[in-house]
Amino acid sequence: MSNNILTKVYSWFGLGLLVTFITAFITSINETLIKLIFSGPTVIIIIILELICAIALPLRIRKMSKNTAIILYLGYAFLTGLTFSSIFILYELTSIIWIFLITSIIFFILAFLGKSTKLNLKGVGTFLLVLLLSIIILEIINIFIMNNTLNLMICIMSLVIFMGYVFYDVNKISNYYEDDDKIAILGAFEIYLDFINIFIRLLELFGKRKD
Repeated sequence: MSNNILTKVYSWFGLGLLVTFITAFITSINETLIKLIFSGPTVIIIIILELICAIALPLRIRKMSKNTAIILYLGYAFLTGLTFSSIFILYELTSIIWIFLITSIIFFILAFLGKSTKLNLKGVGTFLLVLLLSIIILEIINIFIMNNTLNLMICIMSLVIFMGYVFYDVNKISNYYEDDDKIAILGAFEIYLDFINIFIRLLELFGKRKD
C-alpha cells in the first residue's frame, strides 16, 4: 500500500512544482503582471489566500471533495508561483536551475531514507514543529534588528529543519497514510512545502544574483 500512496503523492507533488515554476517564469517576463503583483495590496492579498489554502487543506481534507482538494492544492501552487516570480528577477536563471537540481537530489535522498528507515519517528514531528516555531519567532525579531549574522543562522537552521521534515513526512506518508486520492493530495502538499522551503534557503545561501 505504501508504494501506491507514494506514487500518487509524488505525481501530485510534481504537478504542483510544475505549476509553481511555470507560473513564476511566465509572470517574471511580464512587466505588467510584476507591477500588478508587487505594487499596492496585491501581494498581501496573495499571501492571505495562500494562508487560507494552507490552513483549509489539512484541516478540512476529509470533509471536502476531491475536486476541492485539487483546487486548493493547485491554487496554492499557482499563488506561490506568482510570488516566486521575484526569484527569476533577482537571480540568474542558471543559478536557479542548479539550485533546483541540487534541491531535487537532496529531497529524493532524504525521501528514500525516510521511506526505508525502521526508526520510530513518532516524536520527531513535534520536535521539528517546536524548532520551526522558534525559527519563525527569530525571523520576526530579525525584521526589526536586521542582523545579517542572525539571518544567516536562521537560513541554515531552516534548511536543516525542512530537510528533517522531508525525512519525517515521507516516512509518515508511507507508513500511516491510507491509499486515498484526497490524502495523497495532502501528502503532496506537505512534501511540496518541504521542497519549496529547502529550495528557497539554498537559493539564499548559494544563489547568484543578477548584476
